[in-house]
Amino acid sequence: MTGWRTLFHKEVLRFWKVSFQTVAAPVLTAVLYLLIFGHVLEDHVQVYGHIGYTAFLVPGLVMMSVLQNAFANSSSSLIQSKIMGSLVFVLLTPVPPAGWFLAYVGSSVVRGLVVGLGVFVVTLAFAHPSFAAPLWIAAFALLGATLLGTLGLIAGLWAEKFDQMAAFQNFLIMPMTFLSGVFYSIGSLPPFWQKVSHLNPFFYMIDGFRYGFFGVSDVSPWLSLSIVGTACVAVSAVALQLLRTGYKIRN
Repeated sequence: MTGWRTLFHKEVLRFWKVSFQTVAAPVLTAVLYLLIFGHVLEDHVQVYGHIGYTAFLVPGLVMMSVLQNAFANSSSSLIQSKIMGSLVFVLLTPVPPAGWFLAYVGSSVVRGLVVGLGVFVVTLAFAHPSFAAPLWIAAFALLGATLLGTLGLIAGLWAEKFDQMAAFQNFLIMPMTFLSGVFYSIGSLPPFWQKVSHLNPFFYMIDGFRYGFFGVSDVSPWLSLSIVGTACVAVSAVALQLLRTGYKIRN
């Protein structure tokens, strides 16, 4: 127990000591998105028939920040440790694979939620979304952060240099996040692109999270919960197996 808690504490301190870069910068980026898109489209777009566009945008930006920062935390930590050679000191400890998983994913969840909360607090100056179902908000925030933190762990184990990590993020995580309905309701898309959006697991995280604020969504929140939960369990099982076998971290 002491081992994984120490590693978890170290990982939290790692991003918190540079919080101006790891927390404040993502909050500023999300606010800029809100200012630009909200200012341009507020008077032109109505979502779900009664929700203003700026209010609609807030949950999407919060969840996008949670997902991107949860992924960035675990992936950047592992790739930096591998390249700098400091990972060997963690390998020498008696921390089991489950302890690694709890520490890296747990710290990623903390970072994702901290950034998401920061985005939400700042955006309150521009919009006041309601809280139709707070439990759904908490459930999707936790599941989304866990899923992306685990994906970051897998990416960090797989990548051997920063270029590979950048490719993973730029060609997989970023497109799936931006095409998940953060800036629009998929109900406004043509039928073909609606079907394509339903293949994107990130869509269900965004849609379910938004349901917690407005009580309205593009698909049933129970469907979103089942898909996100299943994906989280499957990805976690893969990550634990990679840690047990020492994939790309043990000779």
